[in-house]
Order: sequence, then structure tokens, then C-alpha cells
Amino acid sequence: MRLIGLAIVLTVSFILAPLAAAQQPTKLPRIGYIVLSPTSETPSPERAAFLTGLRELGWIEGKTIAIEYRSAKWNVELLEDLAEDLVRMKVDVIVTAGGGAPLRAAKQATSTIPIVMARSVDPVAEGLVATLARPGGNVTGVSFMIPELGSKRLELLKEIAPRVTRLAVLWNPATGGSDLELRATRAAASKLGVALKLMEVRNADDLVRVFAALEKERPDALTMFFDELTTGYRELVGDFAKKHRLPTVFGAKEFAEAGGLMSYAPNVPEAFRRAASYVDKILKGAKPGDLPIEQPTKFEFVINLKTAKALGLTIPQSLLVRADEVIQ
Repeated sequence: MRLIGLAIVLTVSFILAPLAAAQQPTKLPRIGYIVLSPTSETPSPERAAFLTGLRELGWIEGKTIAIEYRSAKWNVELLEDLAEDLVRMKVDVIVTAGGGAPLRAAKQATSTIPIVMARSVDPVAEGLVATLARPGGNVTGVSFMIPELGSKRLELLKEIAPRVTRLAVLWNPATGGSDLELRATRAAASKLGVALKLMEVRNADDLVRVFAALEKERPDALTMFFDELTTGYRELVGDFAKKHRLPTVFGAKEFAEAGGLMSYAPNVPEAFRRAASYVDKILKGAKPGDLPIEQPTKFEFVINLKTAKALGLTIPQSLLVRADEVIQ
């Protein structure tokens, strides 16, 4: 009788054990998402594109994947701590929403956790990867290393404002790839008969100093190279340019939306959507060092017609028909 009872207990145990295991919650893969700018409950166009890219590949936030968001709220000095926090949490992948400071902070915090950069400038020059084709190490993603766009922007500016002969160039020498963009811009300026006035902007104090200098020197137009930090000054730069009737061209759509005259740049949300494919591959076993870094193939030409009218400029129809977006 005891043997029968033991057999029943063992049989029940074998039946219940798989059921108990099945009832235990499955551990979700975790992504660390680090960004310099503030985050909000409503995702930015870039973050929305990233989440869409994940959903297209079967990764649903809160259901099949968990995302830990960390924002420095424009405080660069906080990025290192935020990156280290994600490393302590042992996330499976870190996504840097941009290159520059967030990417450097993540790379400094870990050499083992895969890092996907959603938008970087020149990761090779910054020593973060070996080559674009074979990055090596733990970093991969999307690079915006296309310095020739600087010359294209200057050509567009001359089409809209042909009398421009003096161009103020606001730039951050600390940004990887900015020297390459400057070289291309200089070559185009020489060809088009435009003199460049270089003005360094590394922080808000520099911007105040530059504005004061521009009020005295009165250039014909203004451009600002894209930088993860200085993009936060886009509204200030746009307002200053309109106040002083300066035509502007920028390397990010956000500047045109904030009141700049125009922008010619890669499609940033598309780059964030592509970053999701890297996360997918890595979570399925791929090594980041074996995944080639992509460069954008889609570019957007945006004209702010409202700003053009405020500056007293008439945009040629030939340019309007080429624009991907015209802000009324």
C-alpha cells in the first residue's frame, strides 16, 4: 500500500512540476535607452520610430521586451552615471539615442554589453569602432558620417540667397566628424565665393559670446553644424537669425522646425527605426562587432516658408518642388 501511495505522489509531482514551471513569468530581454535630451510620456519622433521598428520585428514594449529609459535632460555630466546604472542593471543591449556624449559614456561604462548607436557622426575617428564595415568590439549601429552634405547645404543657401558672401559657421570642434564637414564646407565656399567666419560653440556661454560677436560683425547668413548638445539651442539660434534677418541652413530638420530657414539632412527617425534591427539581431545571437555600420540613404530637404517671408526672401519654385517638406 505504501508503494502505491508513493507512486501516486511521484506521478502527481511529475504532472504538476511542468505546470508550475509554465506559470513562472518569462524574463524579458531588457534594453537600456540613454539620451541627452529630456524624455516625455509622448515619444519623440525618433523614439517613436525606434519603437515602431521593434514592433515590426515582433518586440512589443512591456510584453516581449522591457526598456529602461535614462535621460540626462541636457546635463552632459550626468551621462556617465546613467550609463553605469544601466550596466549595473545588466541590460542586454544599450541603445544610445545619438552619438557624441551618450555614446562615449556608454562605451566608457562597458566593453562587453552590446551598444547600438542610433545616430552617430564619425565613430571611426572617435576610436569607438575599427571600421564601418567591421566595427569589432561592442559598438555598432547607424553613422551619419557624410561630410559632403556640408557643401550641399551651402549650395542650397546660395540658390535661395545668391548675394551671400560672408557665412558665419557655428560649430563644436569636439564633435567627431565636424572637421570633415568643415573641410567640405570650406571647399564649397571657395568655389562659390563665400568667406567663412568660424565660431566655436561648446556650451551656452559660448553661444552668448557668439551672438554678441555676430551683432557686431553682421554676416550675410548663418549655419550651425549638427551636434547632440548644441541642437538644444536650435530655437535660440533660429530666433536670433530671424531677428537679425539672417538666412540659415542646418544639418538637422529640428532646426528648420524651430524657425531656421531650411535644412538638408538624413532622415533621423528612419535611422532610429533601423537601429531597432540591430537590437533584434543582437538579441537573436549576433555579435555587434560583426554587424556593419549603416549610413543613411534617405535625406530630407525642408524649407520654412514662414521664416522666408519674415526675412523677405522669395523661394524659387525650382527649390520648392525639390523640398520634401515646406513649413507654412
